[in-house]
Amino acid sequence: MMQNIAAPIVQRNWWIMALRGLFAVIFGLIALLAPGIALLAFIYVFAAYALVDGGIAVITAIQERELLYRWGWILFEGILSILAGIIAFANPALTALVLLYFIAAWAIVTGLMEIVAAFAIREFVSREWVLALAGIVSVAFGVLLFFFPGAGILSILWLVGIYGIVFGLLFIVRAFQLRSWASSVTA
Repeated sequence: MMQNIAAPIVQRNWWIMALRGLFAVIFGLIALLAPGIALLAFIYVFAAYALVDGGIAVITAIQERELLYRWGWILFEGILSILAGIIAFANPALTALVLLYFIAAWAIVTGLMEIVAAFAIREFVSREWVLALAGIVSVAFGVLLFFFPGAGILSILWLVGIYGIVFGLLFIVRAFQLRSWASSVTA
């Protein structure tokens, strides 16, 4: 029964997860390939990414709220991302260390929500471990930032870049898995 409800949602929205993954990969590549980037530019790149990612998550949650049992978690994740972006744009000079801890908290909360979502969908969708793995990577990244704040900005940029690429690729893989699953259910 739930497969019949979930499949049309996934068919309409699989590309949104892929888009989120693509933005994460682009964000990660910028952080890795331009390590000499000024801290201010890094803060603005993060702010733009958080706003776009949060906006996409909020739109998805609102559009599918009648059919998604746990749409509030997606909405919360989106609002948290939007707040991260606004704070980074509003106070770039004061944001450096605060941003480090905010990114860590954001990654942990996002990761925990992805793990919860993976468990929530496991009875309807196969290979939910990809979403859980994305969540574990997010939590691990956040914990590392909390315990090693003294690392140089270059190291942080590399960590953020690797995180963005891994997280983004996992989301892209999951999006195509969901598209394939939805096609097989509705066929």
